[in-house]
Amino acid sequence: MEDNSVFKTKTGYCHVLPDNIVLTREGAIGQAAEAVAGNNIARPLALYGLFTAGLAYLAYDYYLQANYGLTGFFSLLVVLLAYGILRSLNNSAQPVLDRKHIQRVSFRPGLPGLTRAHFEVTFLDARGKQKKRLIMLPGSLSDGKAETEKAVSIMRAEKLLS
Repeated sequence: MEDNSVFKTKTGYCHVLPDNIVLTREGAIGQAAEAVAGNNIARPLALYGLFTAGLAYLAYDYYLQANYGLTGFFSLLVVLLAYGILRSLNNSAQPVLDRKHIQRVSFRPGLPGLTRAHFEVTFLDARGKQKKRLIMLPGSLSDGKAETEKAVSIMRAEKLLS
């Protein structure tokens, strides 16, 4: 395995191999991500769903109290969280992606101070369903700009990113 085909991610490293892309989790952040999500996205989405249901209850309770300002605020939060959950249903936390099943890799630059840069890898899972794997890159506090440039150059060199 060549060291120049490895780049840092938010929770560990991404190894771009000739036949696979392998995501490993390292350090405290990686261990926390492993404990919360594992290799399945269902657990975090269920927690978000419970949180959304709690906010919906608060919105309804404030509506009954005729506090329409807080009703509107919590209703907006419920709609935004429900939209995020629905968009994330097709996501995967699979750590090993077979390159022959990868359909597309796209790069999304981050907004400084607001969002992280990331890759969206669209692939077919073992059941033939189209899934999306996000590869989150390091943020600005951990040399994010240099690591992002390295990651993009590796993905281009491996002909995964056009």
